[in-house]
Formats: sequence, C-alpha cells, structure tokens
Amino acid sequence: MDTENGTRWLSDEEQAAWRAHLEVSRLLMHQLERDLQPFGLTNNDYEILVNLSESEDHRMRMSDLATATLQSKSRLSHQITRMETAGLVRRVNCESDRRGLYAVLTDHGWDTMRKVAPHHVASVREHFIDRLPPEDLKALHQALLPVAKHLRSTRGRG
Repeated sequence: MDTENGTRWLSDEEQAAWRAHLEVSRLLMHQLERDLQPFGLTNNDYEILVNLSESEDHRMRMSDLATATLQSKSRLSHQITRMETAGLVRRVNCESDRRGLYAVLTDHGWDTMRKVAPHHVASVREHFIDRLPPEDLKALHQALLPVAKHLRSTRGRG
C-alpha cells in the first residue's frame, strides 16, 4: 500500500471489494424500491412503517424515529406529512412533553404493512438472501458486524 501525503490508498483487492459493495448496495436498494412502487411506497415509507409496526402501541416519538431512520427531523417531518396524506400515519401530541410529537401507525398503515411485508420479504429473498449460500450469508453477517458497530458508535459525531 503506497502512501502519498499520508493517504493509505486501497489495494486492488480492497478497491474491488469496496466497489462491489457500493454497486450491490445501490442496485439492491433500487430494486427493492421498484418492488415497493406497486404499493405506492418508497423504501423510506416502508422503513418508517416497519419501525412503527415494531414499536409499542405502534407509535414512536418523532425524534426517536428520525434517529432510527437516519433522517433529519426536518426531512422526517416532510416524509410523515406525505404519509399522513396517504392515511398511513398520524401525528399525536406527547402528553409528557408539550413540544414532542409521536408518529402513530393508523389502521390503514397497519393493513398496508401487513399486505406489503410478504412482498418485500419475497423481494429481499429473490434479490439478496437466495443469491448466497447459507455459509456465505453467515460469513457476510459476521464480516459486517464490526463495521455496523463502528458506524453506530460514530452516529451523532459531526
């Protein structure tokens, strides 16, 4: 690995792994988004529905939902406004904090989640899970754990 001005350039093998990761990430997210289009949802919509459907009482504080979905509060607010218009979620004031708001999954949002989830899982299987033998999937999971741990620990740092 040559260094120039203190830069540790990627080796050919590292470069190939990095670029493969970028390509797979972009292509997979694009495909998953396409597979959600018939339901009128985006990946961001689906991620919000998942978070709310897995939360107690199908509700989350907006600030917690922004953190969970890696969105700014402003961007999430716009997203929730679009989802409110579609009847998927609603905002509710937080009784313990007058400035706080909850995003709450509506009955329509819950029905949508239950209808879309099997299709989404089938898409994840078709385009990712079933493309890897179980031992490679396990190795991939193990390889990604330290990266995820590192990135979680750096969240919030400017």
